[in-house]
Amino acid sequence: MAANIRVTIWNEFYHEQHLAIVKEIYPEGIHQALGKHLTQQHGLQITTGTLYDPDHGLPDEVIEQTDVLIWWSHMKDNEVPDVLVDKLYERVISGMGAIFLHSASGSKLFKRLMGTGGGGKWREAHEKERLWVLKPGHPIVNGIGEYIELPHEEMYGEPSNIPEPDELIFMSWFEGGEVMRSGNVYTRGKGRVFYFRPGHEEYPTYYNKDVLRVIENAARWVAPHSAPPCITTGNVASLEPIKGVRRDGRGNPLD
Repeated sequence: MAANIRVTIWNEFYHEQHLAIVKEIYPEGIHQALGKHLTQQHGLQITTGTLYDPDHGLPDEVIEQTDVLIWWSHMKDNEVPDVLVDKLYERVISGMGAIFLHSASGSKLFKRLMGTGGGGKWREAHEKERLWVLKPGHPIVNGIGEYIELPHEEMYGEPSNIPEPDELIFMSWFEGGEVMRSGNVYTRGKGRVFYFRPGHEEYPTYYNKDVLRVIENAARWVAPHSAPPCITTGNVASLEPIKGVRRDGRGNPLD
């Protein structure tokens, strides 16, 4: 692995341009708020892109040079071209790490990787969220206490149409009583994926030091740290002699 982890932060960047309350909180966009923090962290090389940039912010050269993709989207998921989703999907399967934030669970890429439709309970009521750490020894929660408390967030609740994770890092409790699997680790092909639930655009969640610490930790953890074992697919020769006959009767399958 190179000294620098090449992180690309992709943001839909719709709400910040069309909703005054969001523009006030994130005047340069969620991607820039995250980028300014992560740029200051040792070993992370940051690139940003949005839906409205040329090539939707993800030209081929950026995709190929990305070790970790951080994705935030909500209203414009259907405007992301399928051909772009195909490229990103193949990169994750081949080893690129991916972090999906908040409503990105409804993105085309997340749903394709997870094999589910996304969605579930939700409510905007300015309520408190407490994210309980369930795996205190996991690298993603390094430097985090027993929980992260956010004074105001949008509620996402169970049952939620996301798959069971390989490891559940956070469980959220909301002031209204619901709970949500909020820090989920998956493996897809050779790539690591982390879904982190908080981050509604109308709240300053991405200025919270613990939230930023989790995203930084996750970027380091999902990055491809070493060459994974080679996985062979397709028609292959046998490792040992085979005595069977082919269905067409022409002898050994390798003849």
